[in-house]
Amino acid sequence: MTATTRIAVLVGSLRADSVNRQLAEALRDDAPEGVVLDIVDGLENVPFYNEDLDADTAPEAATLLRNRVDEADRVLVVTPEYNGTMPAVLNNALDWLSRPYGDGAVQGTPLAVIGTTPTPYGGKWAHEHTLHSAKIAGAVIVEDVTVSQPGVEVDVLADTEVHRTLRAAVQQLVDFDPDAAAA
Repeated sequence: MTATTRIAVLVGSLRADSVNRQLAEALRDDAPEGVVLDIVDGLENVPFYNEDLDADTAPEAATLLRNRVDEADRVLVVTPEYNGTMPAVLNNALDWLSRPYGDGAVQGTPLAVIGTTPTPYGGKWAHEHTLHSAKIAGAVIVEDVTVSQPGVEVDVLADTEVHRTLRAAVQQLVDFDPDAAAA
């Protein structure tokens, strides 16, 4: 019997027709054998992080987010870039996932970032900022997996090479050994 690897997928765009959401869905539908990609919806319902809201019982949307990520073996962020950085909804999700400090839902969890933007940079800065924030939140960053795909000269949804690259990134995230990386 093969063990199942669960990957919580955080999509940085809230748009229903977002290219990054479509990439996440395509990867979910074509996940490697033994891998389940769980797209965590509802990020728009999570209030901006406020320690007062988190004092006794966190809001339901934040608790649902934490539980879904806590149940996962890995986290994959699929995000565009907004004004040279990560979308606010993604930053907010990471804020909630980082608490309680030192014991948040991403603590010790391997995390990678992929995505695309219609620029020559493909979301490079958003991905760098996401990794930086996630590392501070306690995630174990899978450095070699980041894929910042420019959407300028290629249809990222139809290009088989792009899909192969992104699927390989998912496999790298699955294969990542946090214990070997720490050694």
